[in-house]
Amino acid sequence: MLNGKKVFVVMPAYNAARTLRQTCAELPRETVDEVLMVDDHSSDTTVQLARELRLTTFVHHRNLGYGRNQKTCYREALRRGADIVVMLHADYQYSPRLVTAMASMIAFGEYDLVLGSRILGPGALRGGMPLYKYVSNRLLTFYQNILFDYKISEYHTGYRAYSRAVLSTLPLEENSDDFIFDNEVLAQAIHLGYRIGEISCPARYFPEASSLNFSRSAKYGLQVLMVSLKFWLQKRGLGRFRLLNPQGRKLSEDYYTEIIEVPPQESRS
Repeated sequence: MLNGKKVFVVMPAYNAARTLRQTCAELPRETVDEVLMVDDHSSDTTVQLARELRLTTFVHHRNLGYGRNQKTCYREALRRGADIVVMLHADYQYSPRLVTAMASMIAFGEYDLVLGSRILGPGALRGGMPLYKYVSNRLLTFYQNILFDYKISEYHTGYRAYSRAVLSTLPLEENSDDFIFDNEVLAQAIHLGYRIGEISCPARYFPEASSLNFSRSAKYGLQVLMVSLKFWLQKRGLGRFRLLNPQGRKLSEDYYTEIIEVPPQESRS
């Protein structure tokens, strides 16, 4: 716990068997109350390894997408009583050692949502981020800061910490099940006035880490432009979108029908 608040780490995973053990080894267990992993129908041994590591594990019967994976992560964490939820990729692209720092910024009341930014500091290119990804990251972030009338160093990090209030009140079921989910969450949080903080996080690009290819990155970039335009139009009363409706669908238990919980492997004495 931190300041009397339960801290959960949730890990969306897909074919993460090569990196899961190292990711879990660096988690600050003295701070984290529980680790949940949701497997999006991997074809490798991710689930078996998660059982061996004694993680609370959920498995999608079929591949439902990165966004849907996160919806399962947050729903299950809230159901188990989490006060703070840190979303950490299982592919070791982000440093697990920063969990305590990110959760503390929420636990002590400074922020509602915290981002692990690869842009703050010298880490992005030095950590191996491809140049085209870095340039597109900077251009899209500049564009969004203007349309959102906000200031964030990076809208495209997959390392986030959320308060329970944020995950309970944002209309997350209105969001995509694809990779644009992360960006939609930030649009919703800014629209509803939540406080967003950032912390510098080293970037890690290596063969085992997941990464969007060029065509998927291009699709994501176009989706970011659309999310930003919707935000700008709604803010000026020129449109209304379900994505930004505070009364939109929240995380719901009956929305999920293709998930099973896998019990952890019993330890051998």
